[in-house]
Amino acid sequence: MTEPTTSPSLPPAGYPVALELNSCLENRNRLTVGFRIILAIPQFLLVGGPGVGFAFLGWGAARGGSGFFSAGSSGVLGAVAGVCAFIAWFAILFTGNHPRGLWDLTAFYMRWHTKVSAYIALFRDEYPPFGEGDYPVRFDVSYPEIPRNKLSVGLRIFYLIPHLLLLAVLGFAWFVTTVIAWFAILFTGNYPAGLYDFGFKVWRWQVRVEAYALLMRDEYPPFSLES
Repeated sequence: MTEPTTSPSLPPAGYPVALELNSCLENRNRLTVGFRIILAIPQFLLVGGPGVGFAFLGWGAARGGSGFFSAGSSGVLGAVAGVCAFIAWFAILFTGNHPRGLWDLTAFYMRWHTKVSAYIALFRDEYPPFGEGDYPVRFDVSYPEIPRNKLSVGLRIFYLIPHLLLLAVLGFAWFVTTVIAWFAILFTGNYPAGLYDFGFKVWRWQVRVEAYALLMRDEYPPFSLES
């Protein structure tokens, strides 16, 4: 396979990072919603919450969104995933390959991270498992083809900037709609469908960008709230 000479790669018809969520709009658990931030603290410390959290090339941390959804910490495992990306960056540039063990650890983090994010963002009421386990959220991504796109990997931090700027705006809007939804659930027991749909689409965009930032794929994430 010939390595692409242009980068970032264009997104395919179906982007290779998928996020699925079983909707939960009615008859919500008002008690757990009311104390959601407190209940989520143990999970948040381990894997963070909604937003784009990663460490890469010594940048420290970059975040998409603002307020609650800036995910002030990517958690302990998120920091480990950032270190994995840092090591993988050199490995890909020198060998064209992403060490499978590092990639698998990042995938484990992302699966756990998305479950916790769904809980914190009020999408679901079931408490997420610690690590692997059944949950009505599915994060799916396949191991990238070899050789990797070295140009895209080498300049990844710069390619991320437009997405992070847009997600800062969208993340703030999502934060506002989630606060509204929080009150709606407490008073009515239901999550307004329009707010739920908007929040999921912003979240899916964030997840794709985080997977791209962590070098899981080389295809450039689409600038779209649609699938």
